Amino acid sequence: MADKTDFKKTFDPYRAEHGRFRILDVPDLQYLMVDGHGDPNTSAAFTGAVEALYPVAYKLKFASRTELGRDYVVPPLEGLWWAEDMDSFTAARDKSQWDWTLMIMVPDWIGPDMVAAAVERAGAGNRPERLGDVRLEALSEGRCVQTLHVGSFDDEADVLARMHGEFIPGGGLRPTGRHHEIYLSDFRRVAPERRRTVLRQPVEAGA
Repeated sequence: MADKTDFKKTFDPYRAEHGRFRILDVPDLQYLMVDGHGDPNTSAAFTGAVEALYPVAYKLKFASRTELGRDYVVPPLEGLWWAEDMDSFTAARDKSQWDWTLMIMVPDWIGPDMVAAAVERAGAGNRPERLGDVRLEALSEGRCVQTLHVGSFDDEADVLARMHGEFIPGGGLRPTGRHHEIYLSDFRRVAPERRRTVLRQPVEAGA
């Protein structure tokens, strides 16, 4: 069997530096996804999404190792975030207004049939409440700006304000698509001040 792939260490779109904005081109990727709305700190739908995604992701990892001979570390949890008023991210931070899609990346050598089988296996025992909401979907982001935030999620506002108010327009760009976060730290286990989160924003040439 080949060495285990760790995407956090080898995959360029997971690379980001604290205090530095970076422009990169992100390839089309496929993800396990679950949608929801509301404050992630209090939403049962958010907790349910996490509890549904991880069992499927681990079933896929084990199937890849045993059936394909390709082992890998389950990639980090990610999230797309948006709202009718995007100032709720960079200014007001009104989490009750947030919409979101939680995601875990699926390697390109895994197809829909393996995902369907993993979902079925994940429901064979203690079935996660939101398992039926898990889907496989491609995401095309293209050119993006990203940076690494270290600290509490509530401290992201200043970084996002600099990204959207200074760096993006300063480079002749404008935001397009949804705010994207990659949770390099497991926020269920890591203290807020030590969390490492990639903050990403797809962009296009400005008018």
